[in-house]
Parts: sequence; C-alpha cells; structure tokens
Amino acid sequence: MKKNNEITILQKKRNRLIDNFIKGREPAFTEKHALLFDEYFCRSFESSNAGPKINILKNPYAIIALGGYGRQEQCICSDIDLLFLFKKTMPDSVEDLIREFIYPLWDAGFEVGYATRSIKECINISADDPEVMISLMDGRFICGMTNLFYELNNLLYKKIIHPRLKKIISGLVEKNNERHRNFGDSTYLLEPNLKEGQGGLRDFHTMLWISRIKFNLKEPRDLEYSGYLSQYEYTSLKKAVTFILNTRNRLHYITGRRCDQLYFEHQIGLAEFFKFKKTKGHEAVEKFLGQLHGWMDLIKQRQLVFLAELGYSGTPAASKGILGKKTRTHGLEVKKNMLEFTSMEEIIKSPELLIQIFEESLRLKIPLSPVAKRVEKDLAYLINNKFRVMPPVIKSFKKILAAKASVEFDVLDGMLNTGFLQRLIPEFGDIVNRIQFNTYHLYPVDKHSLKTVQTIKLFGISNEIDQLCHDLFHEISHKKRLLWAALLHDIGKGRAPENHSETGAIIAPLILKRMGCGHEDIKTVSFLIKEHLFLVKTATRRDINDEGTAIYCARKIKNIETLKMLFILTVADSMSTGPKAWNNWTAIMLRDLFLKILRILNKGELATTRATGLVERKKEKFITLMSSVRGEKTARSYLDFMSPRYLLYISPEEIIEHVKLYETIGRDEFVLNISRDKEIRVITVCAKNRPGLFSRIAGVLTLNNLNILDSQIFTWRNNIALDIFRVSPPLDLILEDELWARAKKNLQMALSEDLDIAGRLDEKISRVKPKKLHTIKQPSAVNIDNEESSFFTIIEVFTYDSPGLLFKITDTIFKCGLDIQIAKISTKIDQVVDVFYVRNIDGDKVHSQEQIERIRDAIKKVLQDND
Repeated sequence: MKKNNEITILQKKRNRLIDNFIKGREPAFTEKHALLFDEYFCRSFESSNAGPKINILKNPYAIIALGGYGRQEQCICSDIDLLFLFKKTMPDSVEDLIREFIYPLWDAGFEVGYATRSIKECINISADDPEVMISLMDGRFICGMTNLFYELNNLLYKKIIHPRLKKIISGLVEKNNERHRNFGDSTYLLEPNLKEGQGGLRDFHTMLWISRIKFNLKEPRDLEYSGYLSQYEYTSLKKAVTFILNTRNRLHYITGRRCDQLYFEHQIGLAEFFKFKKTKGHEAVEKFLGQLHGWMDLIKQRQLVFLAELGYSGTPAASKGILGKKTRTHGLEVKKNMLEFTSMEEIIKSPELLIQIFEESLRLKIPLSPVAKRVEKDLAYLINNKFRVMPPVIKSFKKILAAKASVEFDVLDGMLNTGFLQRLIPEFGDIVNRIQFNTYHLYPVDKHSLKTVQTIKLFGISNEIDQLCHDLFHEISHKKRLLWAALLHDIGKGRAPENHSETGAIIAPLILKRMGCGHEDIKTVSFLIKEHLFLVKTATRRDINDEGTAIYCARKIKNIETLKMLFILTVADSMSTGPKAWNNWTAIMLRDLFLKILRILNKGELATTRATGLVERKKEKFITLMSSVRGEKTARSYLDFMSPRYLLYISPEEIIEHVKLYETIGRDEFVLNISRDKEIRVITVCAKNRPGLFSRIAGVLTLNNLNILDSQIFTWRNNIALDIFRVSPPLDLILEDELWARAKKNLQMALSEDLDIAGRLDEKISRVKPKKLHTIKQPSAVNIDNEESSFFTIIEVFTYDSPGLLFKITDTIFKCGLDIQIAKISTKIDQVVDVFYVRNIDGDKVHSQEQIERIRDAIKKVLQDND
C-alpha cells in the first residue's frame, strides 16, 4: 500500500510538471523530470524492506542513473535506465530489491531498463562494449554508497578510457559518421530525426563524450570555461539543444510514445504548441520548422568545427595529407592542409580577405580551418554596404559562382554555413532555413537553391546526369547568367511564397546591380527567375502536340540562348527539388516541349504551312504502308475518316495500329489495347463514340487503382472514338494481365449500364482511410480560358487528390454538355492540376459567359463535396 502511495505521488507530481511544461511554464523540464524519479528511488531506498536484508555495510551497493536519465535529459516518454551497482558479489536478496524499486514502475506503465552488476563486471563489459562504457560515462549517482560510484568512475577512466583514448575517440567519430549516413543530415530533411540525424541531440552528446574522454571535462559548461567554445558559441549551442529537447518532449506528448522522427503529421500541432503565428504569407508551421532547422544547423556546424579542431575533419581534402599547397593571397596561410587568416589585424586592414579565403579554398581544394570559420562569424559586422560593393569582393564572388563543380566540397555551401553568403547578399537571408511545408520539396529553400547551382555545374562536367543538359550547357555563351538565375530563382520565397517568381524577378535586379552586372545580364536573369516554372507547367498542363502551344512558348522566350538556359534551369530546379518533382514522365514531356520550341525558334513559325506539309507526308507514308496489306483504295478510304488534328498528332505506324483495332471492333462496343514499357502503360480504347465515354473509362481505371498521367481523345468522322490514356504501371506486376482483364470487363458493364461507377467508387472511398494532407491546404480553384487555344476552351482544376475525383470532374463536364478532347492529369503529391480541352455539342468553344459560369459552379460543387 505504501509503495502504491509513492507511485501515486510520483504520477501526480509528474502530471503537474508535464502540464506546466506544455503550458510553457516549465523551462527546465528534463532536469526536474529526472529529479522526480530520483526522489522516488531515494524514498524507495529509505523505506526498503529488502535493503536491510542485503546489509549495505556488508554488501555495499549504489543506484546509478544511466543514459539520458543520467544526463538529466529525461523526456516525457524516455526510458528510465538504472544500474544497481555492487562492490563485489550480488546477494540472493537482490531480486527482492529489484522487485521493490522496478515492478511498481512497470505496473504504472513506465519503461524501465536496469542492470545489476559488480564494479568488476562493469569494467570488463566496458572493455568489450563501447555502448556500455558510454552509458557509464553518463552515469549519475542517485542513492546508496557514494564511494562505489566514484570508485567505478576512477577505474573506468584508469583502466579503460585513458589506455585506449585515441581508439575510443576514433570509434566515437566513426559511429558519429555512420549515424549521419543512416539517419541523414537533419538540416536538409523536412522530417528530421531530432536525436540521431546530423544536427540532432546525439551530435551534442558526442561532443560531450569526447570532451570528457580527452580533456576530462565534467559538465557541458566546461566547454566554455576551458576555452573550447566562446561564451557566445556555448550560449547559442545550449539554446539549440534546449529548443530541440523541448520539441522532442512535445512530440512525445502528442504521440504518447517515445518518438524522435518529426513526421509531417505532427508538425502543425507542434507549431501550435510553440505558439508560432502566420505572417506575410509564411505559415506558422513553416516558421517553426525554419527555426528548428536553424538550431539543428548550429549544432551540426559546432560539432564539425569541434571535431576538425581535434583533427577529425570530415572534408576529404583536409584528410588526404596534400602537402606543399601555398596561398597566393597576402593575409592567408595554409596550416595542416587548411586555410587560416594570418591575423585579425590583416582582416581589419583588408576586409576583402573574408571572401578571398573562400576563393583560395576553391583554388587549392582545401577547407577553411575551424579557427577561420570562427573568425568569419566574429567579424561578420565588417560585411556591410561598403564591403558589398568593393570591386575585389565582387570579383571573388563571381569567380566562386562561375567555378566548375567540385565533387569534394561546395564552397558556396561553406559560405552559407559560416553566415557569409547571407551577409554578402542580405536578401538571401530571407530564405535561410525557409521551409516549404509539403512533401514535394526535400530541402529548405536556401539549400535547395545551392543544390540547383551545383546540379547545373555538374551538368557541365558530366553527361551521366542528363546528356541533353550537358550538351546545352556547353553551347551557352553566358553561363554566369544561368548560374545567377539558379542561385536567386527562389529568392522571392522569403517575402511572397505564393507569388515568388514575380517577386524574385523584382528583387534580383537590385542584387545584380549591386554586384556590378550589366543591363543584358540583369534583363536575362530576371526573365529566367520570373519564368523558371513556365516550361514545366506548360509541359504538364498543356497539349504540347498542339503546335500553337510551342509557338506561344517561342514568342514568350524569343531567343535560343534564353530557351536553353531556361530548360537547364528547369531541369536542375526539378532535380534539386526531389524525386516527386522529377521523374521519367516529366523528363519526356519537358524534353519534347523544348525540342518543339527550339525547332520553331530555329526555323521560324510558319505553323500552318509546316503542319499541312507534315500531314501530307504522313498520309503518303500511311498509304504506302497500308496498301501492301489492304490495297490503296482501302487505305485512302480510311484517311477520309480521319481529322487533320488526328493526322498531325499521330504517327503513321500508330495510325495503322489504330486501324487494326477498328477492324476488330465488329459488333462490340469497344476494343482495348495495352502497350507496356518500364515507366508507363499506354491504354488505347477504340470505341463507338457516345456521350460520357471518357468519364466512364476514367472511372473504370480509377476503380482498378490505375494512376492516369494524361490522355488524348480523337473522334473519327465515322463516329469511332480513340481514347488514349497514359497511366503509371500497376503496383502488382505479377497479376497485371488479370487486372487488364478485369478492367475490360468493368468497361463492358459500364457501357451497357450494368455497372454503377459512381456507386462503386463511393463504396471504394468508404473503405479507404482518408489520406492525411502533409501540407497547408490551399483553396480549390477552377480556371476557364478561351484565349490560349484557337480551337478549344481550356478548363483548369486545382484541388487535392482523392479516390474517384477524376471521374466526378469528367462526369460533371459531360453533364454540362461538353466533349473532352484532351486531358492533362498532373498529380503533385496530394495536389492535382487537371486540365481539360473541351468543345460544346456543336464542336465549338464555349463562348457564352453565362455557360462558363455554370460550368465553373458545377465543378466547384464537386470540389466542395470532395473537401
């Protein structure tokens, strides 16, 4: 009963402590949380029935806190790790002691781990198991015989740590690097691991462990008192650790379990806990994540400098032992294969050394020393308006920007990490650690921008990434313009994320003018920034087979050099965003559009003449190929069925395949053909045309879990429809044949009105667990355009994906009396952009404003129901 009371007291105090912490009234939570358990163990020790039987004078023992509990970093759902330490042997009654201390905590739902060992066992195990050794280093005395704890510590250092000091530290550094490889660089990840990732709490712990082993430091504050960190560096490091610990505790509270991975689903809730507010187009969660990444980056940089000062630099160039490298710049010197400033006085006299050291780093392929990085931060105040327009500074930066890619290390990244880049270009500071809260972008905006620059540079030195971009890069005369555009293409996201391209095009000229760039440079870079999404949006949202699309693009871009730069920037931007932004399908569409625009810019428009000539050549080739099988008269009769648009877009070989499908249709409503390659499936449905055919096919494909990428619809003059769908391969490739057979049967039933597609989709949706949106949900929108296409009204639908949505939209368009001729289906993670080229029942565009509003309202009703 007494033990139950102690647990009840512990739980009440703990609940009160957690409640105060969540309300923001308990800054020292982890320490006080650990002390609560200390109090419990001390009370248990004092009131123990088993303790007197053991006889502490005869069998000395102590209870030691280990791990995070030992460091007083006891998070809400962290394990409680204990060591029951005995002088020599353990008496039989030790099990009774464990039962008294541990079992009530287990019954109350606490995760408690323990070990019972003698001092000798601890030392022997530590000799073979570094994990045990580190856990003992973190040990903290709770109760029992104090001298046992000190005896264990003395023996641990005397027998294990000091004799193997270098080996142990090397092992810690290697484990540190392995952890980074396994969990990634948290400063680059949008779902970072708060504990194990680079920039996480383990980086801080590793610094503490090494400082204890090498310098015999006892407390974290000793890093400052002993001169290994400046007062500012230690204070900022402590703030970073505190923020991450607070985040981790709130994550434990939200999930109700030990959790270190900051998944998207918890990020909005955490931002609310921290009381971040939305401002100037930046969501509260983005501000929270930006601050978190900033603190994690600080821990990462502090640890890198700390390890480098001990001779454990992670930079290959510094570790290869390249001898004989000398600097050409007065005020700089090479020490231990790293660059340093000769003195602070030299920098005060010549502030341009603050950037010239990066230029030398690039030339010599060696990094800045930890001391030099520290000096860069300490003297950051020198990088002012006067500094930014100094000719030597501008010259150095342009050299760095234009330099060939280095696989070993990126100097621009080094400039960012020391804070130099955002000091030199203050506008860049607006995007440092700026997070875009979606699963589309893998990196914060600043790191994405530098990665885009690096990707373009890699195009220049290798054709393995993209052969076309490699070739085009070497054809460009003004490469610096392209690299400036890459560096600044997202600069507007710091001020107006929702309209960042236009905002960036306004900000960039101010930067470029300050950097001494000429009028043509500024004009071209601004255009590239403003239009850096133009090609990919056109390729994925417009009918690129329509020559009018390519002509429109050519008129906008105007010259070949600009087109090449815009294409390279688009590819690099997409690749540097992540695999969900860049895939083989996007690459094919973008490349095709680029080549079409390039041809027009090379040969001039002459669209109608060239198109007419192309159609005539296709007709002749079709007649030649078909005559050998069916005779010339039959071949020509088939051509009478086909529209000029169909003949313009479809190759003679494909036309023949379509004719063969048509010849087998007989009395059936349709025939279906599937062609397969690694990345895509092309479904061709040859059917007797009827209203709503497209929506029924789309519904059947959705029922069978097929992701539609885009489609084209053609209707021959004999009322035969050819609907061509490009879809992603099914998930189960082994049973793919069965899937197509089922889809064919479903379509037969749908066309004969024996299958209620809407009802079946509703049933399917009811069984599917709603997908959580890991992004800020923007309002759905419907745009209807009559200007961009000469022959079609274009309907653009922006919304969020859900099962059956495409069928509902296309069915609504059909019920509005419209015939869908072309569909572009673009799913960007959860968001979709569906674009439909439509005509009314008379084959014309929709001109009536009243009808346009009815169509918009009908589709919006579907989207509202979808929400």
